[in-house]
Amino acid sequence: MHTTSSTHDHHSRALVLAGAGAAGNAWQLGFIAGLFDDGVDLTEADVIIGTSAGSTVAAQITSGTRPAELYAPILAEPHQPQAASVGSDQRRAPALSGPDYMAWSSRIIDSAADASDMRRRMSAAALDLDSSDGSDASRWRDIVAARLPNHDWPRQRVLIPALDARTGEPVVFDRESGINLVDAVAASTSALTPYRIGDDRYLNGGYRRSSNADLAAGYERVLVLEPFSGRSRTPAEWGLDLATQVDELRAGGSLVETVFPDAASGDVFNANALDPATRRPAARGGYDQGRSLAAALAEFWS
Repeated sequence: MHTTSSTHDHHSRALVLAGAGAAGNAWQLGFIAGLFDDGVDLTEADVIIGTSAGSTVAAQITSGTRPAELYAPILAEPHQPQAASVGSDQRRAPALSGPDYMAWSSRIIDSAADASDMRRRMSAAALDLDSSDGSDASRWRDIVAARLPNHDWPRQRVLIPALDARTGEPVVFDRESGINLVDAVAASTSALTPYRIGDDRYLNGGYRRSSNADLAAGYERVLVLEPFSGRSRTPAEWGLDLATQVDELRAGGSLVETVFPDAASGDVFNANALDPATRRPAARGGYDQGRSLAAALAEFWS
C-alpha cells in the first residue's frame, strides 16, 4: 500500500478500480470483500471509477449485492482452459488470449508518436478486425450482462471510461450519458475488436489513461486498486502512467492511497491475466490482503 498526503478535511471519497482481465476482477472483488468483512465498506464511495475489468467490478459492487456474495462464487468456479490464440487470420473476429493481445497492442504502441497517435492507431487496427454483422458485439454483451447482478445504473456516481473507435478520442460514460450500464461496461472491457452501440464503436477504457485515476480530481480521498501495480506499457513522457496521475491528484489537494496485489495472489498479473484459471488464487489473495489492510485503511476511509 502506497500513501500520499494532503491537508484537506475528509468529506468526499473516490474509489478507482483499474483493469487487469479475469485476474484483476477477481483480486478486486476479493480485496473489497476482505475489507468489508473487517468493517471497511468501499462500496460507499461517493464516486467509483471503473476501467475495463474494473468497470465490471464497479457495476457489481454497486448492484446492491453484498461483497461476500460476489466473492464466494469465484472460489466455486470450475477450472477453465486459457483462451485460444488469435491465430494467423487476424481479419476474422479472434478468440482473445493475453499473450496475443499484448503482442498485437505492443506493436501499435511502439509505432505511435504520442498518446493521441496511439489511440488513433489502436482504433484503426481494431476497426480493421471488426466483423460486419455485429455478432461479436452481441455475444460480448450477453457475456457482460450475465456477470452483472443489476443492469441499471446505481444512484451513486459511477464513471466508466472507454475509447471512441471512430475518432480515437476518450469518452466517459455515466448514468447521464444515455448509454445502458451493460453497454458501458461492454465498451470499457472491449480490447481487440470494437464494441458496437448503435452506429458507434468503442474500445477498452485503458486506452484513455492507465487506471484513469485522474477522473477522481476534486475528491479529497482517493483509493486506487491497481492490479498491475502501477506498471505502464507506454513511454513515461506520455504521462499515462498511474504515478503521474497520483502526482496530479496530490497537486490538487487529494489524499491518495494506492493498493497493489501482494505475493499471495500469485504471479498472475501479467500477459496471462485474461486466463480464467487466475481467478481463484487472485480472489483468495485479494481477500486475505483486504483483511490484513483493513486496520490501516479504516481511518483513511471513515
